[in-house]
Amino acid sequence: MLEVTDIMKVLPHRYPFLLVDRIIEVEKGKRIVGIKNVTMNENFFQGHFPGKPVMPGVLIIEAMAQTGGVLLLSEGEQEGKIVYFMGIDKARFRKPVVPGDQLRFEVTAIRVRSKTGLMEGKAFVGDTLVAEAEMMFMMAE
Repeated sequence: MLEVTDIMKVLPHRYPFLLVDRIIEVEKGKRIVGIKNVTMNENFFQGHFPGKPVMPGVLIIEAMAQTGGVLLLSEGEQEGKIVYFMGIDKARFRKPVVPGDQLRFEVTAIRVRSKTGLMEGKAFVGDTLVAEAEMMFMMAE
């Protein structure tokens, strides 16, 4: 289990762009589960449908990618590297995410090579699938 201070040791992201609050499960090199508590205090709610706030889908995808980044970068030989997006495929947004929701990201490594790879991510609120995507990445120094 990793708390936000542990996540900041692995990822270069900082507020307001660090979108993962906690890692609750890791299967080394294979799978990771992360949590994001969605609160009304998030900056994006000021301009994204004021009066009926909805979390932007692109930020849900980014949070899934950051969760996958923790999986990749927590391995010893990857220390100090950065994970960049190369592409997003099969992205689907199934239900809106609103303040008060807790997102659970389940990210699975499909193919990981020395510098590139592919992950599948799913975001849930409770047991309801709210978003999913395949994310291609590149690791660099």
